[in-house]
Amino acid sequence: MNILRPVRAFDRYQQRRRWLAIPVAVLKKFSDDQGGNLAALVGYYAFLSLFPLLLVMVTILGFILQGDSSAQEAVEKSVLSQFPVIGQEIQVHALTGHVTALVIGLIVSLWGGLGITNAAHNAFDQVWAVPMKDRPDFLQWRLRGLLLIISLGALFIVATVVTGLITGLGGPAVKIGAIVISLLVNFALFLTAFRFMTSATIGTSCLWIGVVTATVLWEILQLVGGIYINHVYRHASSVYSQFALVIALLIWLRLGAQVTVYSAEINVVVTRHLWPRSLLGPPEEPADRETLTALAKVEERHQTEEVDVSFQTGSEEPLGRSPSGHLERP
Repeated sequence: MNILRPVRAFDRYQQRRRWLAIPVAVLKKFSDDQGGNLAALVGYYAFLSLFPLLLVMVTILGFILQGDSSAQEAVEKSVLSQFPVIGQEIQVHALTGHVTALVIGLIVSLWGGLGITNAAHNAFDQVWAVPMKDRPDFLQWRLRGLLLIISLGALFIVATVVTGLITGLGGPAVKIGAIVISLLVNFALFLTAFRFMTSATIGTSCLWIGVVTATVLWEILQLVGGIYINHVYRHASSVYSQFALVIALLIWLRLGAQVTVYSAEINVVVTRHLWPRSLLGPPEEPADRETLTALAKVEERHQTEEVDVSFQTGSEEPLGRSPSGHLERP
């Protein structure tokens, strides 16, 4: 019995149906790009960068909203609720101390927080197969990351104000308004993040599908993932509770990073028509060859370097390498 026969049958079936070929192509490209490793790296840097960035945000808002308890409560409900694991553990208080020391501390925290933006930039460039030679340099990456953080921070402040206004209305409009605002804020955040993290050569019109997907999946992750992780955390023993908090936060950030990378993959597959993909056998489909060619050209690291890709068919002899290093047939 051929155990691969059902897989081959499914492969032929999915290639003839667009509604199934696109999800399969997204999964295949996620595997080709080693998306799990990219998501793990983004989640790791998110864990390291989260607290420095929250320190900067909370300190600035603490100065701005000093003495206004209702505004501080709105911050906790709109901004910190985005983090279901630790949102209830953080209180909005301004840091105090010498102005010079405070400014230096905030700058260092902000610099440390740029780790997540750099990891995300690298992941998006890999997903879009941007050659190394065309990627931003050290300074450009940091400037783009800083602009992204400032933009997201501004959106958080706007969300805080709007949430505070709706909370003050009372009645059934609060729950409905909270859901609508959450979706709109997530959409604005992902649109801003995707635009900053994607190469400037790619138009904004190519990002909408991934942004909408990430918005919906993030809302589901906050609802379902937050309930599950909080359940695990609350039922942990007193000795294990601190470890449970760290583990829960790592899991939640990893899931969020995975959602983001998958959403970016959807943009690439749809924009570049990278379907259908073959699950077994050699890369004979045009989408397979285009994807593998792009992955090879990612390794171009200098403007004078040009990577040429060719595919060997079953009837052709294997490629040899000339003394100059070029592939050629004997």
